Amino acid sequence: MKNVVILGSTGSIGKNALEVLSNFTDRFSVFGLSAHTNINLLRDQIARFKPKMVVITDEESFRSFSKNYDTEILLGGDALRKLCSHPQVDLVINALVGSVGLLPSWETLEAGKNLATANKESLVMAGELLIRKAKEKGSEILPIDSEHSAIQQCLLSGKKVEVRNLILTASGGPFLNKSKTELKDITVKEALSHPTWAMGKKITVDSATLMNKGLEVIEARWLFEIPPDQIKVLIHPQSIVHSMVEFVDGSVIAQMSVPDMKLPIQYALFYPQRAFSNNTSLDLTQIGQLTFFTPDFGKFPCLRLAYQALEMGGTAPAVLNSANEVAVKAFLSRRIKFTDIHGLVEKVLTQHQVKENPNLDDILNVDKWAKQTGEELCSKKIWR
Repeated sequence: MKNVVILGSTGSIGKNALEVLSNFTDRFSVFGLSAHTNINLLRDQIARFKPKMVVITDEESFRSFSKNYDTEILLGGDALRKLCSHPQVDLVINALVGSVGLLPSWETLEAGKNLATANKESLVMAGELLIRKAKEKGSEILPIDSEHSAIQQCLLSGKKVEVRNLILTASGGPFLNKSKTELKDITVKEALSHPTWAMGKKITVDSATLMNKGLEVIEARWLFEIPPDQIKVLIHPQSIVHSMVEFVDGSVIAQMSVPDMKLPIQYALFYPQRAFSNNTSLDLTQIGQLTFFTPDFGKFPCLRLAYQALEMGGTAPAVLNSANEVAVKAFLSRRIKFTDIHGLVEKVLTQHQVKENPNLDDILNVDKWAKQTGEELCSKKIWR
């Protein structure tokens, strides 16, 4: 029996993870959960799964939460890291959104636990450090993002030296067929209407700008230790081919399934084995056709910025990520336009003096700097 912790249990990935775990109660026990403000759902999850520990990261929510449970209820980031490193925990599922997921990821690996992560921001900000720490401690970093799970599965078909390219697919988001001019008037509601996936607000906006795919490129660079020029992106609106690996002999191996996050979550839980499930089977006759396009870097400049930050190296990817968090938040609060997101991120990135070979403190410091700088530029409206 493996004890599992889910960070961000009330979000989309967290809810899917609990659904998967509920099908394998003979193999896994929910040891701990964390949530921010959705305490009503958290109460239901505690009643159903009876975890030993729960962390609430929002102070107001914590104060209003009844402590009349057998479960230990804790507050804040320090408690989150305590939960990740608890001696009884075997696996941590990091489903947090944004840079707040970095320290829990680090603490999980430092404690020698396996990390199943949907928190791509951790690897974007400190991928090299996290991979090094996992090797040092003998821990596994298991991707939950459908694209990286797909690549992990495809890589079983050959050796790393035989890889020519990793090919990440992207749905293209809700604005694939809109012109660059039309994007200027995009509303928050339109940006949150993803054609394929049901996700949280931040990642949905990132998918609309293609920044999400850019972050995944950076994540893949560290997760699979593949040079950036061997990581490509293809637009694939049907979201059936989740990613591909091209080998040196010209063979291309693809992983396909219906767009359902429960499959990559289950794969991470049982890795390197596969387990039977009742997930929906893929019927290609119902799909009809699969199409692929080259991404338009002019219309979606956030993808270009991600490659640029990866080329700059050092602390640049962390700055890209943190500035993007500020920009997306500003868009969601209607302080900037959809097309201003990339401009704000680029302005912060160009003002940054890259530090090579950063340690964890360096990354945490530039995270604060980028967010503060992004907020200042946003308030003064001087990012253009």
